[in-house]
Amino acid sequence: MNSAWREAQRHLAGGVSSPVRAFQAVGGEPIFMRRGLGPYLWDRRGRRYIDYCMSWGAILLGHADPGVVRAIQKQAAKGTGFGTCTEYETRLAQEIKKAFPTMEKIRFTSSGTEAAMSAVRVARGFTKKNRIVKFEGCYHGHADSLLVKAGSGLATFGTPNSEGVPKSLAELTVVLPYNDPEAVRRAFKKYPDIACVIVEPVAANMGLVPARKEFLQTLRTETSRNGAVLIWDEVITGFRIVYGGAQHVYGIRPDLTVLGKIIGGGLPIGAFGGQSKIMEKLSPSGKVYQAGTLSGNPLSMAAGVMVLSRLSQNFYNNLNQKCNTFFDEAKTILRKKDRSMSLQNFGSMFTIFFMAKKPSDYREAAKSDSRAFKAYFHGLLSKGIYTPPSAFETSFISNAHTSKELDKTLEVLKRC
Repeated sequence: MNSAWREAQRHLAGGVSSPVRAFQAVGGEPIFMRRGLGPYLWDRRGRRYIDYCMSWGAILLGHADPGVVRAIQKQAAKGTGFGTCTEYETRLAQEIKKAFPTMEKIRFTSSGTEAAMSAVRVARGFTKKNRIVKFEGCYHGHADSLLVKAGSGLATFGTPNSEGVPKSLAELTVVLPYNDPEAVRRAFKKYPDIACVIVEPVAANMGLVPARKEFLQTLRTETSRNGAVLIWDEVITGFRIVYGGAQHVYGIRPDLTVLGKIIGGGLPIGAFGGQSKIMEKLSPSGKVYQAGTLSGNPLSMAAGVMVLSRLSQNFYNNLNQKCNTFFDEAKTILRKKDRSMSLQNFGSMFTIFFMAKKPSDYREAAKSDSRAFKAYFHGLLSKGIYTPPSAFETSFISNAHTSKELDKTLEVLKRC
């Protein structure tokens, strides 16, 4: 056992601050990183890795981007937090609304979990209903109402996915199969008290699984028809796939949107927003309570404004063109190498599944060969390429990745 891992286990619960970092899904001991620059990470021993985790998608411009670093440093010299209103919050909200016009009013939080939890709460307060609908394989943070797995049927009460979550609370969550419009229609016929439906329009926590447009359109139709709120969780896809997120790609308007990751430039942040008539239910204008001492933190606001102000349709055209070239070549390699492997991509996001057919829902994704993934993960790692240490996570390419890094990765794929 390396000394850093041994010491971490002495002082941190499980040795980590987030479970997937412990490498239990892939075996071996976790790597401790010291620094990042552009598309690279360096571990405590000085070894360099091409990074495809990119802080789980939060780093769009590359690690330690000079402009972002300067913005953080400039703000830090003025103060790291005040616990008061600041104009920085308004500025970042304005940048977000340029891309997401559906977010008429915005509230900042310190994490995506907080934002999703709060969006559900305000939806319940707005509709005066209690039940929520989520989908198998979609992850919306670890709030009690959302940390729920499917029951025995296709449209059953949820059951707790973790100890510490009361069964009575989990039963207010209906868990449905992803990409199944008919299951959605049945759920609304069965449960008249649905307050909201929350969904990842491009699921990124069962591996990368895009939604079918018919499925998302059914969600829009059924929520509107039944007086429920439609919440799109774009914590990962927001500003990652295109300017305006998945709702711009699909041309469907949710009632509320949840954001995170990129809008903080790599610093802790979350946000949710949507129709004014819903958001006005939040305290202090309404009776739905939500608060956060570090919400709207000046450092996160400054970093976020620096990132978002540099984005444009041309930025995404160039990024996605580079990514698509890489994906096409990678798919060719995988077809020649092993027909039991498939690559699924969307924008600058991708997952390699160890199965011939690309999955369309969680139950299909779960059939991917996790043992083969372990060999793949460690094979890439030994060649200086770092990917998320789980078969059911998504990899990310940043603007800092160049043909040099992408070509090296293709060569490793050929040999691995």
